Amino acid sequence: MPLDEAIAQLLAKAQPALPAERVGTFDADGRVLAQDLVSGLTVPPRDNSAMDGYAVRVADCAAPGAVLQVAQRIPAGTVGTPLAAGTAARIFTGAQIPEGADAVVMQEDTVATAQEGSLGSVRIEIVPAAGQWIRRADEDVASGDVVLKKGERLTPAALGLAASIGFDRLQVARRPRVALLSTGDELVMPGEVAPEAMKPGAIYNSNRFFMRALLHRLGCEANDLGIVPDRRDATIEALREAAERNDLIITTGGVSVGEEDHIRAALQTLGELQLWSLSMKPGKPFAYGAIPRSGRGEAQGHCHVTGLPGNPVSSFLTFLMLVRPFLLTLQGAARVAPEPVAMRADFDWLRPDKRREFLRARRNAQGGLDLFGNQSSGVLTSMVWGDGLVDNPSGHAIRAGDTVSFIPLATLLG
Repeated sequence: MPLDEAIAQLLAKAQPALPAERVGTFDADGRVLAQDLVSGLTVPPRDNSAMDGYAVRVADCAAPGAVLQVAQRIPAGTVGTPLAAGTAARIFTGAQIPEGADAVVMQEDTVATAQEGSLGSVRIEIVPAAGQWIRRADEDVASGDVVLKKGERLTPAALGLAASIGFDRLQVARRPRVALLSTGDELVMPGEVAPEAMKPGAIYNSNRFFMRALLHRLGCEANDLGIVPDRRDATIEALREAAERNDLIITTGGVSVGEEDHIRAALQTLGELQLWSLSMKPGKPFAYGAIPRSGRGEAQGHCHVTGLPGNPVSSFLTFLMLVRPFLLTLQGAARVAPEPVAMRADFDWLRPDKRREFLRARRNAQGGLDLFGNQSSGVLTSMVWGDGLVDNPSGHAIRAGDTVSFIPLATLLG
């Protein structure tokens, strides 16, 4: 199945959307907004100074060296009086521009002279332009503007913008509850078995660690169910219990056609199963299923299940390409697709696969891309070394100097 077709089918199953909840704006980073935020005020509300300096009338400063009497001092948060001709107002960043002033001269372009019993005078060393260093009312936000739209994933800047128009609480999608389930008697946990004590065929469960981190970065509640023995009855029981308390179950390993892979049989017993062979490398096997719940209210309906391959890089990439957009869609996010950029390949890839490939690459100092030497699906060092993926179409050879589609990992991991 072409990857784009698989993604479209999977996202169509991301229903119903998760319910909304209200949280403090301080706690909303990374959450998906469930309402349009409409400003009830103008930001800034009045023209204000962008610099510490002097508010002046341009007509009084027709030539460098004009000397003006300082008539008032306007700190931020105070309102001055109308500016008389031939005078200046000492003004500070953020303070409201007094009536009559039409420019601000920053203090570095002035020379102040103290005078006993007054605010002194100031010599203006430049000829100011009308409007300079003045931030206009509503240049950021106008009253009635939709400043943040429903479906936007909130960033630190977005939280600051929401606060700037008075929102201390926000309506956001509830965090997805995701259960992690690993299968395989060969898996052991770091810390439980020392490297020198590993049995033949045993491997450390690396997938469990990066999967939890990926889920946390997507704002999910990750419920780690540990490693399930390679037995059908154990797999069925683990899936049944997890379905009652979670929106999604992610399994790693157990989706191939191997004799000891029980996820497929367990899902067929409990509910729906679709097993897809993806035109994607790494990451060919992928399963989607749904398990009906027996609960009431929000616990009714069904729990989604995605089955990822066991090889670390395959598991990592199928999560990024399929599970990530699925989880964002469940939360009502408006933008879920990767956002590639065009870059120059500084490598040759002359024996492409018939499947669509995601090659681990890294930007270099010359503005191009270098390729990791070993693109095997089990080489997790390629994901650490690389800072992005070359999205290479099926059967497409790459020669140094070609333009390729590059997906920065930073856009997928946050």
